[in-house]
Amino acid sequence: MVKVRADTDVCVFSGMCVLNVPEVFDQRDDGMVEVLAEEPPEGLAERVRLAVLGCPSGALSVEED
Repeated sequence: MVKVRADTDVCVFSGMCVLNVPEVFDQRDDGMVEVLAEEPPEGLAERVRLAVLGCPSGALSVEED
C-alpha cells in the first residue's frame, strides 16, 4: 500500500500529477495540488510512483507500507 503526500508550500501548479493520475490528484481553483485519495488502490500504485518522480517541484511523496 502507498500513502500519498503533497507539500503545498513547494507545489508550482504544473498539473503533471493530475494529467498522470486524475483518480488520485486534482487541482484546486487556484492551481494548487489536491490529493483525492491519500491511500490509492494498489492498481494505481505504480502510476502514483511515476507521478511523484515526474513532479517538477518535488512537492509529492509516497510512503510505502
